[in-house]
Amino acid sequence: MINILLIDDDRRHSELLRTYCQRFDIDVDCVFDGEQGLRRLASTRPDLVLLDVMLPGKDGFAVCREIRRRNRVPVIMLTARGDVTDRVAGLELGADDYIAKPFDPRELVARIQSVLRRAEPVASRSVLEFEQLRIDPASREVVADGSSIELTTMEYELLLLLASNPGRDFSRDDILAALRGIDAAILTRSVDILVSRLRAKLGDTSKPGRFIHTVWGRGYRFTCKAAAG
Repeated sequence: MINILLIDDDRRHSELLRTYCQRFDIDVDCVFDGEQGLRRLASTRPDLVLLDVMLPGKDGFAVCREIRRRNRVPVIMLTARGDVTDRVAGLELGADDYIAKPFDPRELVARIQSVLRRAEPVASRSVLEFEQLRIDPASREVVADGSSIELTTMEYELLLLLASNPGRDFSRDDILAALRGIDAAILTRSVDILVSRLRAKLGDTSKPGRFIHTVWGRGYRFTCKAAAG
């Protein structure tokens, strides 16, 4: 059973979604404002959070910011707004995906399953070791300069994609296609946001980057050398 925390002030819509998701062995715990959602998250361990942007009091963006300060749980943001700026804002705060209302519940279930597949540890993959950087796909642990780094699902997937193909140039379209799940309407700006956020967490803000190099006019390349021995 997949356990989902839904934070949405539309009680009727939440109950309909909870009932629909039961068909797919997804249990939805519904709360109706941001503060209540943060308290519930602190006391439970959901597999994923569905977070509405338009909440009374503390809005979804503020709630997402609070979640990312405390937790790596995958977050899908829900909104009635179609503005690309709002979608980009959610990604900047660390959301893993974004879906605009009204949506077909079948699409939401597919998005949930896709995000959770990306969040699963991959035990069969070997540890990637570079100078000052170690990536363990089994535990999803990332260590940079001797310190463990907390990454969102999307940030981790981006790093794993680049580090698994050192020296290869990835265009923004290549990255969007590989990550699967970012709304195509966000276009390539979302990739730049993800790369910038990942670089900041890795302490890779110098130019040229130690780990991720910008290939002007083309995209990005992982350039860190493999660890000796």
